[in-house]
Amino acid sequence: MDRKEIKTLFDKFSDLHVMVVGDVMLDSYWWGDVERISPEAPVPIVALQQRENRLGGAANVALNCVSLGAKVTLASVVGDDEQGNILCELAEKAGIETSLICRSKYRPTTTKTRIISRNQQILRLDDETDQVLTIEEEHPFLDKVLRFLQIEKPDILIFEDYDKGLLKENIIHRIIAHCRETGTLTAVDPKKRNFSSYHGVTIFKPNLKEIREGLHISLDPVNMDTLHTADQQLRSTLNHQISLITLSEKGIYFNDGNSSGIVPAYVRDIADVSGAGDTVIAVTAMWYLLTKNLRDTAILANIAGGLVCGQVGVVPVKRQELQDAYINARHPEQSSE
Repeated sequence: MDRKEIKTLFDKFSDLHVMVVGDVMLDSYWWGDVERISPEAPVPIVALQQRENRLGGAANVALNCVSLGAKVTLASVVGDDEQGNILCELAEKAGIETSLICRSKYRPTTTKTRIISRNQQILRLDDETDQVLTIEEEHPFLDKVLRFLQIEKPDILIFEDYDKGLLKENIIHRIIAHCRETGTLTAVDPKKRNFSSYHGVTIFKPNLKEIREGLHISLDPVNMDTLHTADQQLRSTLNHQISLITLSEKGIYFNDGNSSGIVPAYVRDIADVSGAGDTVIAVTAMWYLLTKNLRDTAILANIAGGLVCGQVGVVPVKRQELQDAYINARHPEQSSE
């Protein structure tokens, strides 16, 4: 692709309607300075200077899609609490449609509070539950999601699973079945509990840890032979179309049943890996739908993951920055305008 074709494809992000279903989180950051150790216990005293709330989990996937230009609808369940209010307000302010976010009186809004000093995280506090949805919560949520899919027919549906209890097996199966009927591309960022529940999805994107835990294999050493064996085992379980396995500093493995390979990692100074998987699944689903080129999708996803790892905290990838980095990777002789 030449420079003009790349820009045209990036512009087409704005034509897509993406639906994200999964566990949302509120990422709260407390920034401060550490000058001394507490006299009460051998712990640092943080002089708090700034607080900031950001969208995390499935909400960060949605934010990445919006940042790339897509229309995005987010479906999840949050607590009937102040953290839920903050999360919904942040999502709406970012341009994410929140009509499919349901409130629960049984569970808190998942909130992760990170205390940071001098760009280093020194403590994290998690307020959450991983209990599955009650029947009382599940039925209205699933009804709203299926009705929305039937009426709006989004181009892509992304499952973002953090094992917090939203994505029950029944919910997963019903949504995938509906998407297969309508031809909607489905992509999954899985976790351990429901790893084998995503039968028939288009794109399955685990990382090395999730592959090892989900398939109960060592996957050592990590090379084409062992990854190909893991892919075959995945396919026999899930009957999906595309495997995209993130390999950390080793890059990304891809396989669509016909072609496969490993794309080397996009080299960056790593500041924080938080949220990188959210960025990768968003970019993967959108770019593959537009191009149907799996190797190229893996290249762009790798670049996107590297870009967000260069920043502290959970942040979305910026469309222009990603476009420039991709053009430079494909056409290093051409500088960005």
